[in-house]
Amino acid sequence: MFGKRFVILALIFTLFVALGSTQAFATKGGKKATPAIASATSGLSLVLVDSTDGAAHWGQHITFNVNSNATYSFVRARCYQSGVWVYEQSQGFYVGWPLDQRNFTLMSYAWKSGAAECDALLYSTDADGSNFQSLATTSFHVDP
Repeated sequence: MFGKRFVILALIFTLFVALGSTQAFATKGGKKATPAIASATSGLSLVLVDSTDGAAHWGQHITFNVNSNATYSFVRARCYQSGVWVYEQSQGFYVGWPLDQRNFTLMSYAWKSGAAECDALLYSTDADGSNFQSLATTSFHVDP
């Protein structure tokens, strides 16, 4: 029973981080978060986990090579079909990420099949989710 609760809490945390990833989080006391800045030491690149032809495909797995000196780094991947948002997933890329999971599965309830245009964002936050910092981005295509 404990394992199930832990997974649910980790998923809620991931959703919380993903929801705040498009804008800087407000900090306690109504202060504005530090403006997003790029770090010269940050980098993000796509890794195809189970591709047999060098391309990402619907239903396959990807991950990312991440270079960041931030304490809490995350990657958010989003995909669109004909401009319609069909996929979003975030994973922590730091020591102690509770799920020890960094693979992204390229499918969702809204994305049943087909090609998509995707982007990934490397970002960091403080431990409490405040101080959102956009660090790096990359785009990629997913074949059917």
